Amino acid sequence: MPVANEPNRTPERCMMRICSFLPSATEIVYSLGLEDQLYGVTHECDYPAAAKNKPWVVRSVFEGTNPSSGEISRVISERLAEGLGIYHIDQDILDAANPDLLLTQAICEV
Repeated sequence: MPVANEPNRTPERCMMRICSFLPSATEIVYSLGLEDQLYGVTHECDYPAAAKNKPWVVRSVFEGTNPSSGEISRVISERLAEGLGIYHIDQDILDAANPDLLLTQAICEV
């Protein structure tokens, strides 16, 4: 069945493949009822609970450690000075997700 005003576009072709790099964006995706189109989230996405079952596209560079706030500040400052990211993007999972849309935001300077 064509979508109104777009005869070559069907509802099936309107489906998107979404990856969210931001917990609040993940919550919005679920609130809009688009969770079936969500193919990847961050390690921080824990609401709604079903978001925990989505593949992690983004992980903390501190995963598996328990750094102090001073250590976090130091490492992040060093990584930014070296032009490195402060998160690890799992390229294999991102490639497998093949997203049409990435939901993200700019990161503030430390």
